[in-house]
Amino acid sequence: MSAESAAPAAHRLRHQLPLLVWLVLVWNLLWGTWSWANLLSGVAIALGVTLLLPLPPVTGGSRLRPLPTLSFLGWFVLDLIGSGALVAWQTVRPSGIDRSAVITVQLRTDSDLLLTIVAESLSLVPGSMVIDMDRERRTISLHVLHVRDSGDVERQRASVLKQEERVVRAFGSPEEVAALAPARSTGRVAT
Repeated sequence: MSAESAAPAAHRLRHQLPLLVWLVLVWNLLWGTWSWANLLSGVAIALGVTLLLPLPPVTGGSRLRPLPTLSFLGWFVLDLIGSGALVAWQTVRPSGIDRSAVITVQLRTDSDLLLTIVAESLSLVPGSMVIDMDRERRTISLHVLHVRDSGDVERQRASVLKQEERVVRAFGSPEEVAALAPARSTGRVAT
């Protein structure tokens, strides 16, 4: 192997390292016990998966910013707790869930990675489910529970945009973070 071919392989391995570590961790969690055999077999499985089924590279130059990431995670946990309590209350109260709605929100980011994080973080919160995402138009459609009036719909849209902003500030490139400032003042949403 020449020095020229070793450099791209080392570069690819460096970018695949987080995936390899994650796959080994999941493998060991699935077995339920930590042992050298599970660790070594997890490494072998992770290497086999990444070599035989390579993923396309994620572009966009995302970064991890510690303070915005903590803010994102803190708000996410608060959303989980608050929404979980609300959905639990709605299911046990005598009147049940009155109305639900499907809303569409125009997102501002164009990164596949950030769009995925936004969609997953919205779907994991009880009471909302992403039902469609239009990549070209950058719109996301959600089914949300307990919508009384158009004010609730607008609050849900604003909540989605705020979640997108937290994700971009935590994981986005400097250009993506800078692009939030003008878009935030327009408050574009689709119906």
